[in-house]
This record gives sequence, structure tokens and C-alpha cells, in this order.
Amino acid sequence: MRRFLISLLLTSVLILPFPAVQAQRKSVKANKPVAATLASQKGAEQITAGQIRDYLTFIASDEMEGRDTPSRGLDLTAKFLAMNLARWGLTPAGDDGTFFQKIALKRDLVNKEQTRVRLNDQNLSFGKDYIALPATGDVSGPLVFAGNGWFIKSKNMDAYKGIDAKGKIAVMFTSLSGLPRGVSSSDLSNGKSGEDWMDPVQYARKQGAIATVIVPDFQFLANWERNRQRLSERPTTVVEKFQPAETSRLPRIVITPRIANLLFQGEKQNATALFEATFGGETPAPFELSLTKKMSVTVSSKSDAIATQNVVAVFEGSDPLLKDEYIALGAHYDHVGIGTPVNGDAIFNGADDDGSGTTALFAIAEALAKAPTRPRRSVLFNWHAGEEKGLWGSRYFTEYPTIPLQKIVTQINIDMIGRSKKAGDTNPRNNSLSGPNEIYVIGSKMMSTELGELTEAVNRDYLNLTYNYRYDDPKDPNRFFFRSDHYNYARKGIPIVFFFDGEHEDYHRPGDEPQKIDYEKMQKIVRTVYVMMWEIANRPTRPKVDKQLPAELSGAN
Repeated sequence: MRRFLISLLLTSVLILPFPAVQAQRKSVKANKPVAATLASQKGAEQITAGQIRDYLTFIASDEMEGRDTPSRGLDLTAKFLAMNLARWGLTPAGDDGTFFQKIALKRDLVNKEQTRVRLNDQNLSFGKDYIALPATGDVSGPLVFAGNGWFIKSKNMDAYKGIDAKGKIAVMFTSLSGLPRGVSSSDLSNGKSGEDWMDPVQYARKQGAIATVIVPDFQFLANWERNRQRLSERPTTVVEKFQPAETSRLPRIVITPRIANLLFQGEKQNATALFEATFGGETPAPFELSLTKKMSVTVSSKSDAIATQNVVAVFEGSDPLLKDEYIALGAHYDHVGIGTPVNGDAIFNGADDDGSGTTALFAIAEALAKAPTRPRRSVLFNWHAGEEKGLWGSRYFTEYPTIPLQKIVTQINIDMIGRSKKAGDTNPRNNSLSGPNEIYVIGSKMMSTELGELTEAVNRDYLNLTYNYRYDDPKDPNRFFFRSDHYNYARKGIPIVFFFDGEHEDYHRPGDEPQKIDYEKMQKIVRTVYVMMWEIANRPTRPKVDKQLPAELSGAN
């Protein structure tokens, strides 16, 4: 893996105007006449493979330590972006006149030495028998079986129907992430949280339960040791403003099958039958466990306040009226940090995911800044943090925007555009990887017919890449529409376009490194996005939203 002396590299970044980069840049003209203005085509030609390579080699270097959210490497990347945006004359659009939109986080870690669980007269072993989640509490009481824990009115799903859970510990068979089998996001989107549906934590609190005991799904159990490390040795970090208003948090533990079998031994149904029924999509009736069984749960955790940031900038448009509208360009500049070593390499560099999108926006910003003319509308650049944690940055921006959301006419999301499937590649993990002149396009036609037609026309008349719509399907089993930052803009009614190269052998692995990027492919895609952005920015009217998102895509993530 290519490494740098960080002090030398940072010195060159902060002082030198990239003379070596400038020397490497070459223009590659389009093969066909373009419908785009001459200004946009000339601007696009400032974006080169050499420029992209140099920026991405820094952003995805080992010194950035995988750009986890939050982390030193992510903060350093943010400073690098902001420094150059200021040099190029873009306007800060974060908080307090800066390029940073600060996101307050809360970090919790279970204190294992002071956490104890006891079932009748048996002390359970942390890590071997259970994993505690970071919510401080000290409770003791009888137990009730509460199905999968959910309340969903439209599905007639009520995990506590007919039982009294007040003052008791609720035992449930449920996934720690995702919905119950047979429930889709659209089932929740049509109702109101807290009234029409409640997740297991909300509903347990409403029912008066004093703690929850979770029997997890097979996938969690199969990765028990990894989950133990993740939940008990690393802090759990959450966005403060995303947390429910309730001040009290229930102690929660996750138990192994051995403990589940002890809990349900001699009960109406045994743990195996309940496991198979609940995770098979059935809803076994809740019941109270024998009064001879009591559990005490003491969880101790420690918290601290930290922060991360989106990096937000505006390139102001030239039209006195239209400059108050924006075409938004987005990418996530975070990745997954440092993890379990693979062949001795523990740094997950994230060159493609999403160093490629981060660099694409960066190159477009530089090209705009050096262009002789400005587009009519303004261009909003947003490098989102925390995408890998659950689309944190884009959710935060769309819920607490620094510019009026109704002024955003289109959002273009670039997440993984740097890898290509090579001729003769038989690796099954690269089966869905796009080719050197190909890119997956998702969402361009889902909300706006006009936007879909425009994206195709610009591409056809410019570099004529192969647009692959394989995943542009509400029923896509991969759910790619939900898995990147454009989703949070779309659910606010903003039409979107998502560019994506497909999953590959190095997805979320240390092998996602700069030397594996197809820079010529990136050059073509970034130039195409630049010309498309310019076309949308210069149209007399914004793309018309003439479709509702399909029901499958309109619900919660």
C-alpha cells in the first residue's frame, strides 16, 4: 500500500498550489458535438484523470485512517476540502460563516466491570452469555414474552396484546436493525411514529417495561464475537438531534441461545419454537413467564459529547433571480475507518467508496472556480459525513438545512464511480461491477420525467457513456436507492440522480485503494456530471416533479 510521510505531504498540500498536478493535466475532447454550451464543455475539459488521481491519492491515503465518522482522518479531510474551497473563492455555507455544518454526537461505552445480569441465582457472563447495550439502569423483576417487540397498526401487530408489562422485563425475538419479516418501509411511512407504529424500544417504554432482553436473529448470532467487539469494546455513537425526546432509556441486553433456552424452559413455548416462528414471519401470542423466574439487570455506561461536520459550500450563480435557486452536488467523504486486518492491512481506505465521489465534487468545484463564466443558478456542494453510519450527514442537512430546501431544484449524488470490471475478470464478487464506459444510474426518472430526459440527452450528445438502469427499480432487492445520501433529498421532494459503479471485491475492505481506480473512467463520468450540472443550472425553469416516489421508496430507511 502506498504510504506518505504525513508531515511532508501536509506541508505540500497547505503551501503549494499543486504544480505537479497542473503539469499532468491533459484535455480529452468529446468525440461528438455537444448540446451543452461551449462554456460548460470548456469547463469540463479542465477536469482530468491526472488531477483526480492526485487528489484521490491524498484523500484515500493511509494517513486519513479510513475517514471514520468521527475521526481525526475525517476532520483532516474536511480541513483539506475547506482550505481549497476558500482558495478557489467558493462561499462557505455551513455554520457561522464557515464551510462546516457541525453535527453534535453522543458517544456511549458500556462499563463492563460494573455491568451485571443475574437470572434467579445464576450470574451470567458478559460476552459469553449476553452483550449489554449502553443505557444505564439497575432493575429487577419478572419477565414477559413480547413477540418481536413491535406495534404496527396497519399490520395488526401488537407485541404486548393481552399482557401487562408494567414493572416487568420484556423478552423479545427481534433484529437489532431492520424491520420484522413481512413489513416494508412503506407500511410505516403511511403512519405516524408513536401512534400508528412503534419500534421495540418505544413500545416497551410505552408499555411500562423496565428493561428489554433481545434474542437476536441468526445473522447476529452467527457473528456473535464480531458484534461483541463492536458493541462492548467500541463506543456507540449517535447523533444527538436524532434521538427521541424521552430522557429515560431502558437497559437492554442481547442474549445467546443458551440463555434463551433457560428463560423459556418449561414455558408455554420453548425458545427454539419461538425463534423459528418469529423470524419466520409469524406473530406468536405474548405471554407472562413463570413467576419463579426473575432477572436483575445492572448496566453501567459512560458518555461523552463529540462532534463531526458536513462540508458545505456554494458557487454563486450569475442570474439576479435564478441565483437564489441551487443545483446540489453531493458525496459522502467518510468511510469505515480501521478494522479487522486482512493480510496485515487494517486501514479501509475507501478510495472508491466514496473517495471517488468526494474527489469528483472537488474537481467540479475547482473547474467552476476557474471557468470564465458562471452558470445562472448557484451550485451547492455538500460533502456529507456519516453516510456509512446510516446517512447521518444528508439526513442532518435536510432536517436542519443551511439554505432553503425548496430552493434546491435537483440533487446529484456521486457515490462510487471509480472502479471498472476488466476484460476476463471471473471473480464472482465483481459480477455486477460496471465496465470502463458504463455507469449505473438510479432515480433520474422516478420523480421527474424532464430530469430523466435531460440526463440522457446530455450524455448522448456529449461522451455517450453507457447508462445502465439495472438498479433503477423500486423492487431492487439490493435497495440501493435507500443506501446513499440522495435518499434524504428525494424524501423531501427534491428530484435526484444517483451515479454508482456497482459493488466489487474490495467493497468495505482494505483493498479499496487508490491504485485500483480507473481514472480515465472517472474523468468521463465527472465531466459528464459537470456538463449536466451546467445544463440544469442554465435552464429557464427547474425540472418539473411530475411523479410521486413509488410506495416502496417513500418510507423510512
